[in-house]
Amino acid sequence: MKAITIEKYGKEVPLVMTEQPMPNIGEQDVLVEIHAASLNPIDYKIKEGKMKLLLNYRFPLILGNDFSGVVVKIGDRVTTFKPGDEVYGRPRKNRIGTLAEFIAVHEEDICLKPQNLTFEEAASIPLIGLTTYQAFVDILHLQKDQKILIHAGSGGVGTFAIQLAKQMGAFVATTASEKGFDLVKSLGADQIINYKKENFEEVLTGYDAVFDTLGGEALEKSFRVLKPGGQVVSISGMPNARFGKEAKLGWLKTTLLSIVSRKITAIEKKSQTRYHFLFMKPSGEQLKVIKEFIEGGRIKPIIDKVYPLKDADQAFNYLESGRAKGKVVIKIK
Repeated sequence: MKAITIEKYGKEVPLVMTEQPMPNIGEQDVLVEIHAASLNPIDYKIKEGKMKLLLNYRFPLILGNDFSGVVVKIGDRVTTFKPGDEVYGRPRKNRIGTLAEFIAVHEEDICLKPQNLTFEEAASIPLIGLTTYQAFVDILHLQKDQKILIHAGSGGVGTFAIQLAKQMGAFVATTASEKGFDLVKSLGADQIINYKKENFEEVLTGYDAVFDTLGGEALEKSFRVLKPGGQVVSISGMPNARFGKEAKLGWLKTTLLSIVSRKITAIEKKSQTRYHFLFMKPSGEQLKVIKEFIEGGRIKPIIDKVYPLKDADQAFNYLESGRAKGKVVIKIK
């Protein structure tokens, strides 16, 4: 099968179209012919080797973290799916590789795709959908009328997050440039901060939660908008010791995380708030809930550009430029 692979980590390492063996399937796996995949910041972070502390891969490595496609074969103990089913999903972190013509995934990690979406639209959802759902439902327990700041509202995660927060009844503030104003407003944002002209930490106060997709200074300043007891969930910040313990990374890695995250930990304590680093987990059951939102017309996919598989390098460059409004999708079939 054709696949986009790298031979080593590095920012300048080329993406190469190669021929790879067909995946083997286990008893609870399904083999999916991939029709489309989407790109996410974790893809270029993996490519550049920035996730080595948490993820360990062999080369050649097929990139890609979510997809949609059609089931072509099932393992002996699979009970949920049959050949011909149209599905979408996010494979487990040790089984990534959606920039390819086929993938083997555990049946628990996928779901029937929303009937009202194309394969390209469905492929744009799993990673951002699960990430946001787990942030808002599992960690923040976001409640009606609570106030949440969502960074980078016109980005891939932000466009989904605004919609889900509004469905949960929250008041949503978001940061965007003028080019993204109309989009985030159409998705339901209640307050929009032009990050090129305003400092969000000087405009907002008394918030219950922040969903951080940026890391760095934006993350550090986010604690200033929270009321005591407020919470920050970050997908771009530094994992802390709490994450290391919860993820059972072992004493050494947990100690390292404690050291590298000490600045955030100090800010967390001083502001009397709570910091969470989120590393999303695959879940076919949660994808079912998201599917219902989408089929009910309450959440819609936002796609900026669609590239063919052979132009994956251009797609990566566009995503990393930060200019994308919504998701960047790779059409495979």
